[in-house]
Amino acid sequence: MEHIVIVGNGIAGVTAARHLRKNSDKKITIISAESDHFFSRTALMYVYMGHMRFKDLKPYEDKFWVKNRIHLKNAYVEKVDATNQTLILAGGEKLTYDKLILATGSIPAKYGWEGQDLNGVQGLVSKQDLEQLEKTAPNNQICPKAVIVGGGLIGVEMAEMLHTRKIDVTILVREHAFWSGVLPDGEANMISRHIISHGITLRHEEELDKILDDGKGNVRGVLTKKGEEIPCNLVGITTGVKPKIDFLSDSGIETDKGILVNRFLETNIKNVYAIGDCAQQREAIGLRKPIEAVWYTGRMMGETVAQTICGTPFEYKPGNWFNSAKFFDIEYQTYGWVFSTKNKKEYEEHFHWKHDNDKICITIAYHKENKEFLGINSFGIRMKHEVFDCWLNEQRSIDYVIENLPLANFDPEFYKKHEKTIKETYTLSSKAEV
Repeated sequence: MEHIVIVGNGIAGVTAARHLRKNSDKKITIISAESDHFFSRTALMYVYMGHMRFKDLKPYEDKFWVKNRIHLKNAYVEKVDATNQTLILAGGEKLTYDKLILATGSIPAKYGWEGQDLNGVQGLVSKQDLEQLEKTAPNNQICPKAVIVGGGLIGVEMAEMLHTRKIDVTILVREHAFWSGVLPDGEANMISRHIISHGITLRHEEELDKILDDGKGNVRGVLTKKGEEIPCNLVGITTGVKPKIDFLSDSGIETDKGILVNRFLETNIKNVYAIGDCAQQREAIGLRKPIEAVWYTGRMMGETVAQTICGTPFEYKPGNWFNSAKFFDIEYQTYGWVFSTKNKKEYEEHFHWKHDNDKICITIAYHKENKEFLGINSFGIRMKHEVFDCWLNEQRSIDYVIENLPLANFDPEFYKKHEKTIKETYTLSSKAEV
């Protein structure tokens, strides 16, 4: 019986296993040193905040794996011997495979700061990160102050988590506004104001120089590049993530920043595949980045590679870009491409509307020549994915989108609607352009 081994039990690896079982009787083994069972990584913050228990993060009952004949092995892979199709595990144990799927995910990206390995310095990616945070910052008596280095989605999550335990939080972001490398300035500035309104100290255009040692191997503070010392007991590293591929040295598997794959998610080694955060497309797909550390792309890759292994070669086609997140109590959705102010394409124009309450806004990107709809960012208004996906595929105009915007609204019926005001603002701005 053909043995499929999957390294990593995140959304990518588990989705691959589920679809392999659905389409075959192959022997399936999932290896992970992080946790015994798959859990919803995106909900880790709610465990710390007391909204959920860790066991509530498991989508499947423990008996699911036995019932579906998916063998789970808690172990750490130290080396891949691709020539002999063998994995060397910590402790020296060896495990052979017929086909190997690498779904090892990512780890926090560090940039060689002095003190980055001190006790109290951590990211927020894994179950172990959550457990460490619980030890380092259980309350504001043990951890009165924290500094988060970097913005983005993980940074704001960590800030909200610590804030619920009344820990004083300072965020250092090198941009002039929060996540302005991704968001247009109108949105980035709004999110900065919103974060500050929750009592978070937000330092714009500020970077970490070094992390300071208390003389016992623990954090006592940080020093910024402007020379300011900020006392703290915890330093959260949220400057992005990088693929976990350190164990692949000398394996013969080609890597760059991630594990290089083609459209079928195949590596340069026969019978070895890579999916999820650790996979890097040799050629980027459209405007997407070669590496995408996003939950739903990992799920898509898992299903794609399972089809190929089961005899139906299937190219990875993620479709139109979309994503969603939350900045404290402001929900965010994006469909298509809306680039930041500094990264905006030459052909790209933006229509921006913001509510007076400073918590609701949209930005629609469109082609300045033919007015083709390119994408939308929505803050505080829930939108329907399938509607925007359809409009993007049909290459609708911004005029069409504005006129039919109510069709995309997914808010409950008792929510206040804003499409009329948005349309009036767009009409006025269009006349002003003429």
